[in-house]
Amino acid sequence: MYEIEELILNVGKYKNTIIQKKFSSKKNTVCFAFFNKKPVVLKWFAPGFRKNMDNEYFILKSSPTNLNLPHIVEKDDENNVLIMSYIFGDSLCDFINSESISSNEKESKIKNLANWFYNFHTFYKKNDKWRIRGDSILHNFILSDRIWGVDFEESRLGKPTEDIASMCGSILSTNPMFTNLKFQLCKFFIKSYERLSKIEMPNINYEIAYSLLEKIQYRPDEEDILRNFSDKIKLRGI
Repeated sequence: MYEIEELILNVGKYKNTIIQKKFSSKKNTVCFAFFNKKPVVLKWFAPGFRKNMDNEYFILKSSPTNLNLPHIVEKDDENNVLIMSYIFGDSLCDFINSESISSNEKESKIKNLANWFYNFHTFYKKNDKWRIRGDSILHNFILSDRIWGVDFEESRLGKPTEDIASMCGSILSTNPMFTNLKFQLCKFFIKSYERLSKIEMPNINYEIAYSLLEKIQYRPDEEDILRNFSDKIKLRGI
């Protein structure tokens, strides 16, 4: 993976870019920066991930305002860079995992999150085909006066339950992991989404269990606890 400084030093249009913060990313180079004196997210896609860039561009360019997504500032095809508006706020992950925030406040935001997914799935449904956001984790949502979604390069055709199960896996497996409150929030999230969408999810426990196993490739040190709770959820549900 390249360092963002390489782009700034070697491509003239970025020479006046001021980096404020670098973000963790499994595949690409991402940072918060000032570009042309405007706060932006600069996402430099690695070689071989051009399709991911086009995918994210499609989602951000076509989304309605009520989905609360960043807007495109510029698409740099020559250098595989997307420049997007920066959303000021806090990570939804930090909010959900904070010990100083009440369970009622957390449930309120989880309900808003279910509404966000319902709006996304409904807008992108074409005939009987669904588009899911993909990579549905707490870290990919920002909380300000509303919930904002970010990072859409893994969006694809699929089943809405894949997004819902993946989000439950994220809620359960971020610290503090697998607490009673986390299980309650997942149940509330599922019920809230079902109420809005009228979609039945009979296999949701199996899909949540699978989403926990998927995390092992990135978190091998936590394999035992992830496998343990995956097995329990598969057998008994959440």
